[in-house]
Amino acid sequence: MISLTSPVRTRAHDWPAGAKLAALCVVTVLLFKAQSLWIHAGVFAGMLVLYRLPGPVFFRAGLRALRVLWPFVVMLALYHLVTWTPYAGGVILLRMVTAVGLATLVTMTTQLSDLIAVVRWLATPLRALGLKTAYLETAIALVIRFTPVLLTKGTKLIDAWRARSPRRPGWRIILPFTVLALDDADHIAEALRARGGFDAMKE
Repeated sequence: MISLTSPVRTRAHDWPAGAKLAALCVVTVLLFKAQSLWIHAGVFAGMLVLYRLPGPVFFRAGLRALRVLWPFVVMLALYHLVTWTPYAGGVILLRMVTAVGLATLVTMTTQLSDLIAVVRWLATPLRALGLKTAYLETAIALVIRFTPVLLTKGTKLIDAWRARSPRRPGWRIILPFTVLALDDADHIAEALRARGGFDAMKE
């Protein structure tokens, strides 16, 4: 199973998941409040340093995880160049890449079980009201687990198309990508049923 887990062990793996998520929330809020390009550039540089500290293997893995952002970067850059708002565009681009990069950093250095434990703790008031939170916990786990999987399969579909046609794939890969996603969903549903479904999960 492909996930965003780090290929190497770092000191950040030993930090509490709740503390890392809380710090991520605070930094993200501050990023959206800041309007200075230099502040965003500084935080972006700091994020790159955090990726580089554990070593080159971790750094390369982090950059590979962030490659999915390049279409959005290109579109936003072109839009702000056309509208003659490069400063605002730079702020938005740095904010987006930094926020996603820090979130990816937290995901890479935190076990999925620890993330789910934080969600479970946050959902304690809901359980006090008699609501089942297993659905929410499992849904979040599946999103975290399978987003990288679907991104990888989408990339392979695009590569396969380019190997067979000089034309851009565009909308043509939507149908096969949807079929792949539905097939994965069917396998996951079967796995959940084989384990007793949600009713077998402990609250």
